[in-house]
Amino acid sequence: MRLTKRQFLLSSLAAGATGVIGMTRSFAKTVEKLVLSKAEWKERLTPGQYDVLRRSGTELAGSSPLNDEKRDGVFHCAGCDLPLFDASTKYESGTGWPSFYDFIPDHLQTKRDFKLVIPRTEYHCARCDGHQGHLFKDGPNPTGLRYCNNGVALTFVPADEA
Repeated sequence: MRLTKRQFLLSSLAAGATGVIGMTRSFAKTVEKLVLSKAEWKERLTPGQYDVLRRSGTELAGSSPLNDEKRDGVFHCAGCDLPLFDASTKYESGTGWPSFYDFIPDHLQTKRDFKLVIPRTEYHCARCDGHQGHLFKDGPNPTGLRYCNNGVALTFVPADEA
């Protein structure tokens, strides 16, 4: 059977739409949202945590003690305690911020960020929408990704305390 250009384009669009729908379904698992008022967030968080998590700020490079954290365990969102990264995915990126090459499925969400004019991918906690950091494509195998995280936006729970 020979397809016309129009038939080919329509079938390609339909296939693409199916792929997008399928992709949406694979990300459809949701974490129950935590919504607090500005005053409640300010009461719950330190000023540094508030700046990063609620205002998309950035802490100074090298300022987080979590840069040197090497124990087994899990890194959680400092805003709502949702587990975000297994310690086995942390690596030394040389950036001065805790970096990970993968995250706990369904616990992060991304969006485009144009604050520095050049578009970047910002990621945030799926539960509280707290800003964590930015995603780059210069990480190690197996993903090739670098989740460059603000340490102040995380807490660490050692495996022996979980």
